[in-house]
Amino acid sequence: MGQPRPARNQSAWWRSAVIYQVYVRSFADGDGDGTGDLAGVRARLPYLAELGVDALWFNPWYLSPLADGGYDVADYRTIDPAFGTLAEAEKLIAEARELGIRTLVDIVPNHVSDQHPWFRAALAGGPERELFHFRPGRGEHGELPPNDWPSQFAGSTEPVWTRLPDGDWYLHLFTPQQPDLNWDHPAVRREHEEILRFWFERGVAGVRIDSAALLAKDPDLPDYVEGRDPNPYVDRDELHDIYRSWREVADAYDGIFVGEVWLPDSERFARYLRPDELHTAFNFSFLSCPWDADRLRTSIDETLAEHAPVGAPATWVLCNHDVTRTVTRYGRADTGFDFTAKAFGTPTDLALGTRRARAAALLSLALPGAVYVYQGEELGLPEVELPRESIQDPMYTRSGGTDPGRDGCRVPLPWTAAEEHAGFGGEPWLPQPADWPAYAADRQADDPASMLSLYRAALRLRRDEAGFGDGPLDWLPAPEGVLAFTRADGLLCVVNLSDGPVGLPGHSRLLLHSAPLTADGLLPPDTAVWLRA
Repeated sequence: MGQPRPARNQSAWWRSAVIYQVYVRSFADGDGDGTGDLAGVRARLPYLAELGVDALWFNPWYLSPLADGGYDVADYRTIDPAFGTLAEAEKLIAEARELGIRTLVDIVPNHVSDQHPWFRAALAGGPERELFHFRPGRGEHGELPPNDWPSQFAGSTEPVWTRLPDGDWYLHLFTPQQPDLNWDHPAVRREHEEILRFWFERGVAGVRIDSAALLAKDPDLPDYVEGRDPNPYVDRDELHDIYRSWREVADAYDGIFVGEVWLPDSERFARYLRPDELHTAFNFSFLSCPWDADRLRTSIDETLAEHAPVGAPATWVLCNHDVTRTVTRYGRADTGFDFTAKAFGTPTDLALGTRRARAAALLSLALPGAVYVYQGEELGLPEVELPRESIQDPMYTRSGGTDPGRDGCRVPLPWTAAEEHAGFGGEPWLPQPADWPAYAADRQADDPASMLSLYRAALRLRRDEAGFGDGPLDWLPAPEGVLAFTRADGLLCVVNLSDGPVGLPGHSRLLLHSAPLTADGLLPPDTAVWLRA
């Protein structure tokens, strides 16, 4: 299955790790039914080892009706049969670890599926209603929702309350199939701590926490007022006691957490990263930042500054399962990302976007801290504009069909150019474009100029060369539109976002470039380079 790689800095591996995000449903289909599964992942572990990643983060693989891509969990202790079995998950965790690759699982603590045993019992009128947010409605006959909170799905105008035949309403910040849990109830807290122990005991190295800032709610459930402090359901102070208790669980297993924390206030963001809470959190400022030197530098500086007081490492990510793929986003007139700005038919220059995405890969991999790579980014996959009848994402339906949703970045991966369905397996659950074989991993593996070859070379250098990973960063003087900085041991990174070629600082060795230099040794536009002083 491949040769194990020695893990670097075992005690704090997560501070410098490259973590690969696996959206199982779209990764590889091992049984030919058109849905990616654990058998498909196990068969591709040698590919992931050769790529050079340190860990795998799996989106939810639990039993789920898939009303929201698996983020509606019916049972955390059961693998969804579409993906495999718990025994297969345990084998996958062990086999990956033999290759030097750790595993992180996804926990969704804000809500469960409406098929979860707790909620089914609550619907039957049992005491389990206390585990959720059930309320009588407003209005003369209770016909109005208990409050006016907005949906967490951008562009959705649908209410976050659903009324039952008995007249009560229940809260769901996402879809009606995802009822929010009541984190004031001790049984909710106990259950999630047991879920953490369950997976740590099966060998996982860490947990990614979905919607980490949403769990706690104002018990009075007041109406939403823009700018109200504290917010009735985002970033409430009660959350920190929850995560302190979780940290005690993780520390008993030497496990780590990464939180999905979308907050504009850097000081409040940093609170989640105090030494007795979460280890790391996703950096959404960098992910959504346009391809602009000044704004990228500001994002990098602010990220490092907000992490410094609590001693936590930064994380860097260009794309994930919710976000427009990098080569597409960087090829558009607006190169940033905003959920509210997504629209059908947005023009894209893929050649330009690909060139920028290659440079951005070297930029992110040279920054201090950990890096997350979403599956298919190493293949340079573009966002797919799917036929409307194929879209399954509730973002599309809840927006009334104006938001294209997130399925465009979830199209199943191409593995083998000459095989049916580009080697994914059976007929994919989302349709692949006609040009998908051109991006196949087997074709790119033999092309030294491919995106896959670039990622493999970059990850190999990041592991073998001194100066990468966690540590200091110092900016160098550079022309307008150019980012240039040094890391430890004489490592330099230069990224040219200007309109013309620029000279390079003095160096003894060129380690890697995202595109060839000009004939006279200049760095072309939209190109990055790693140097050794």
